[in-house]
Amino acid sequence: MNIQENQIIGELVAKDYRAASVFKKYGIDFCCQGNRTINDACEAKKIDGKAVVSDLNALTQSQATIAADYQSWPLDLLADYIEKKHHRYVEAKTLEIKPYLEKICRVHGERHPELLEINEHFNATAGELAKHMKKEELILFPYVRKMVKAEHDKVKLDTPGFGTVQNPIQMMMDEHTTEGDRFRKIEALSNNYTPPEDACNTYKVTIALLQEFEQDLHLHIHLENNILFPRAIELEKKLTHAN
Repeated sequence: MNIQENQIIGELVAKDYRAASVFKKYGIDFCCQGNRTINDACEAKKIDGKAVVSDLNALTQSQATIAADYQSWPLDLLADYIEKKHHRYVEAKTLEIKPYLEKICRVHGERHPELLEINEHFNATAGELAKHMKKEELILFPYVRKMVKAEHDKVKLDTPGFGTVQNPIQMMMDEHTTEGDRFRKIEALSNNYTPPEDACNTYKVTIALLQEFEQDLHLHIHLENNILFPRAIELEKKLTHAN
């Protein structure tokens, strides 16, 4: 789809919610004033419509990356990838979703009280994930990198303060289960991420962002639970036996 400056903002967001992030970047209201064309909105704000259109086209024409064989990646590279891609995603999207949720709770909360529960669950998830990721970044991932280096350098691995890597891993997996359960509640409350008929564009975008957040969280947890953690446990056993 080749987007033009004469297209209606609200219609574009309705077709592809990702467009909302571009309009937000330029301070263009895609909700209450979504019935304007891109050109009209840009003229009103005195910004370059061609730049907005260029960003929109780059976004909508971007292709999905080829599925990676994460199992073959070095363990420290996988830890770096999870931290830089998924941890940063959580941090960025949390900041984006929270104000949207607060807004639709104010506007639609009376007619759709389930939004208040969704907001409560998401805020709880945001707080817990922030603490969870810090524990991985400050404790678990540095130890994974230390193990990889010990294997490469063929040196003895010192016993960590937490005893064995299985201890923080078990804690992380328990926390993954908690957040997975919480998002199942959000999914149910949102009718499988289906906005109601009276939903405005902000409402629709928020629901779509929540669904995207859950999908990213699923991949994030998969990479850790099913690939990083088992391989870290095996590497620790290998290094311990070598000593």
